[in-house]
Amino acid sequence: MTSDPSKLGDKLILRGLMFHGFHGVKQEEKKLGQKFVIDVDAWMDLRTPGQSDNMSDTVSYTDIYRIAKNIVEGPSQNLLESVAQLIATTTLNNHPQISAVRVVVGKPHVAVPGPLDYLGVEIMRYRSTDMPL
Repeated sequence: MTSDPSKLGDKLILRGLMFHGFHGVKQEEKKLGQKFVIDVDAWMDLRTPGQSDNMSDTVSYTDIYRIAKNIVEGPSQNLLESVAQLIATTTLNNHPQISAVRVVVGKPHVAVPGPLDYLGVEIMRYRSTDMPL
């Protein structure tokens, strides 16, 4: 495991996924829901699919998209940390060829006194240390 994700090599990139979910501590968040913005990086060796041009040699972006969608639109979590953790562990569990995953979960509509793009969390999970054998 390296502490610098840029040294992990090739990755799949999903940016700006937007879903409506019911996560948060406040009752209004659980009742009305809100928009969440998700980014996912999934590290895996892309040499073989780069040479073969064969979909069976890689992980489909749509598989990772569906994981994020099902979790964000699924059962309510209190914390964004839990949403990010579920996306990360499900991605690693479903795709053994992925060695690490970075997940950003953002809430663009929060009650804070000032302009912002979003508030959120970012996590890194590594198969080698975060996934029990």
